[in-house]
Amino acid sequence: MPVYRPNVAAILVQKDSRILICERSGKKGAWQFPQGGVDKNETPKQTLFREVREEVGVKKKHLSILKKKSGYRYRFPDEKLKWGKFHGQKQVYYLCLFHGSDSDIDLGKKGAEFQNFRWIFPDQFDLRWLPAFKRKVYRKVLRDFFKVDVGK
Repeated sequence: MPVYRPNVAAILVQKDSRILICERSGKKGAWQFPQGGVDKNETPKQTLFREVREEVGVKKKHLSILKKKSGYRYRFPDEKLKWGKFHGQKQVYYLCLFHGSDSDIDLGKKGAEFQNFRWIFPDQFDLRWLPAFKRKVYRKVLRDFFKVDVGK
């Protein structure tokens, strides 16, 4: 029976409907939403605020949760286990209104998860920015939250 790591992903949206995407450090052209694993004794909502703070430097005061959806999951490729026991991740996605400005985003320094960020409209997301095993989830998420179809 596959074991899935509990995970939270954050879609930060501005009032003009643009969403935040972040480019993975050391992987030019690999854009995604901030995300991270749920720690022991932590709720998904607590994970949301911790991960957004850790990965993109955004404080809780700059966010308002608009919507939450769960039931997303993906498997890691080639049946490889991550962290010694997980076959994939099961995710809760949060759509959050971002009340801050670009100066409130801090990708950190050495060892940061992301090297760059930008704001795009949901229908501009390109699934080719992702590894193949994540594309189906992102396609469904963008459809569920924004009613857009970004392709296969």
